[in-house]
Amino acid sequence: MSGFVEKPEPQQIPGLTHLHTGKVRELYQNAAGELVMVASDRISAYDWVLPTEIPDKGRILTKLSLWWFDQLRDLAPNHVLGTDLPPGAPADWTGRTLICKSLRMIPVEAVARGYLTGSGLTEYNDSRTVCGLALPEGLADGSELPAPIFTPATKAAVGEHDENVSYEEVARQVGAETAAELRQATLAIYSRARDIARDRGIILADTKFEFGYEGTTLVLADEVLTPDSSRFWPAEEWQPGRAQTSYDKQFVRDWLTSPEANWDRRSEQPPPPMPQHVVDATRAKYVEAYERLTGLTWS
Repeated sequence: MSGFVEKPEPQQIPGLTHLHTGKVRELYQNAAGELVMVASDRISAYDWVLPTEIPDKGRILTKLSLWWFDQLRDLAPNHVLGTDLPPGAPADWTGRTLICKSLRMIPVEAVARGYLTGSGLTEYNDSRTVCGLALPEGLADGSELPAPIFTPATKAAVGEHDENVSYEEVARQVGAETAAELRQATLAIYSRARDIARDRGIILADTKFEFGYEGTTLVLADEVLTPDSSRFWPAEEWQPGRAQTSYDKQFVRDWLTSPEANWDRRSEQPPPPMPQHVVDATRAKYVEAYERLTGLTWS
């Protein structure tokens, strides 16, 4: 069992209908049928949404996503309509709210990998494949792949694992034309983002996107290219054959598996609250990723 340690009660805002509580985001709909996406400061690890929040995390993810949407505008339209607060919304929503188009979402996590790690490494060690794609011998944790690959996954509910699937399975689920369009868009966006990150001394190891259709147009949705949806590694520390230093939740994961936390991730017991030093270190990593990628100072 996993999920929320304590699931939050969504705020009720006049004129907005609450649709969904995700690991990080609350989703509402306004009277015009547009989606209102609010990024909280929640953080998840090992399929649990933890009881301790990371200050400013929601604003950092929102601002970074908006920056990336601008970098990718010529490659893919996105779902953002604006950032103004809806009438009656609390002041705390400032900087963490996106007004978005309501799309016909594709039920697939569109994952691109340029480096071998995570669940891809586990499958490779078993079969020399990732999502059924054959890879050469001799790769290790952190190895760069000969070329980026599209490795889709099914979207899971909160507390469940996304499950890697083959391209053929995606084509069966959503149709051959949609699958081909997903793969092409995913690899094009990943390649652009990889090059931008590389120019800033960061390796984009892998990332996941969500897409939907507006009519017949494929539109990039949700968040994009943040430390929650991507693995970013400092290029100067990259060394295949070991786990890489990462701009993400590694401080949280390391603490949860340490004696200090005294928590067994295999048990059904929820994880404990995080100490301040872990919160501070994790926030600093999110800020560093934002500043290094964008060249802007977080304030």
